Amino acid sequence: MAQTVVIGAGPAGLMAADQLAEHGYDVLVAEAKPSVARKLLMAGKSGLNLTKDEPFETLMAAYGEAATWLGPMIAEMDARVVQDWARGLGQDVFTGSTGRVFPKAMKASPLLRAWLARLDGSGVQIKLRWRWLGWDNDELVFETPEGEQRITAAATVLALGGASWARLGSDGAWAEVLLHNGVDVTPFAPANSAVSVDWSPHMQRHHGAALKSVRWIAGELESRGEATISATGLEGGGVYPLTPAMRVATPLFVDLVPDLDESTLLGRLALKSPKTTLSQWLKKSLRLSPQKIALFHEMTKRGRIPAPAQVSAIKQLPILHSGLRPMDEAISTAGGVPETALDEGLMLKALPGVFCAGEMLDWEAPTGGYLLTACLATGRWAGRSAADWARRKT
Repeated sequence: MAQTVVIGAGPAGLMAADQLAEHGYDVLVAEAKPSVARKLLMAGKSGLNLTKDEPFETLMAAYGEAATWLGPMIAEMDARVVQDWARGLGQDVFTGSTGRVFPKAMKASPLLRAWLARLDGSGVQIKLRWRWLGWDNDELVFETPEGEQRITAAATVLALGGASWARLGSDGAWAEVLLHNGVDVTPFAPANSAVSVDWSPHMQRHHGAALKSVRWIAGELESRGEATISATGLEGGGVYPLTPAMRVATPLFVDLVPDLDESTLLGRLALKSPKTTLSQWLKKSLRLSPQKIALFHEMTKRGRIPAPAQVSAIKQLPILHSGLRPMDEAISTAGGVPETALDEGLMLKALPGVFCAGEMLDWEAPTGGYLLTACLATGRWAGRSAADWARRKT
């Protein structure tokens, strides 16, 4: 059979290779790093969130504007199919109280080992430390430990990741190669990003503490997830979904008591003894945690919020921050290859026979299993499309 090539050995690339091998093609996977799926393994250290077990319409809402064109791909590899796929690799899964699906082993490594064993059994070759440099006429050019290597492929799948966590392989360097070859690329931007805050010394003892039972607001976006006070700002599932709004400088607020309305809050304040300090009242009447009280004082003092407005600030406390953390620290990125540069099979219109998958495509989604689901789904779709292309051309 004809030689096919997948460049990038993350989840999308490995899934594309799986599809090509299943269709009977010789597959070479080229990976620039010394090992495969490094970002997947890093994410799996705290529990590998495979997908989100929820109705398809709810699942797709997480992809925003990209839901329309990603929909057919994810429909073929939705939460149920992802779980069946993991079980097919011998990995039992369970669904948590929030609908997040994890392997019972929690880590990514057992699933990855089983997946690599299956690919090896299908004849897939994986070449490590093979960095793709682009094309020379019809040849793919790679920098390798054995010197320059050139391959003519019947079909190529690019699964090169976004532009965050460069040390794990997603450096976005491929964008210049595609631009040079006439492919439109949307500039990268951070997604699922932490927020930079220049804390006063008083906050140092709260570094590492979680802010729980809060509601975060940025424009029309809201989140009830928790966030952690880090040395550099705020991070965690509570603030990550608000990244699209904060990218355009939308102010960030937090509701410290989301289960109390303002009238109830004012009623409790009316019962406060004149001898009771505000901090004591926040602790005893509202039962706020030490980190919530510290955040309240940090932001009201820096924002010079007058005393009469401080109760309202409990419900809508402005977070005075200096923007998102650097893009390389973000969990994922927006930007990349836009839908308009691709046909329905994820083939580049400017480069026939070259397909794209995973985070290098221009879409974004919150954490919670959505990222991995779309990477697997687009990898499967691109691999199958590449197999169809190679069959027609050989």
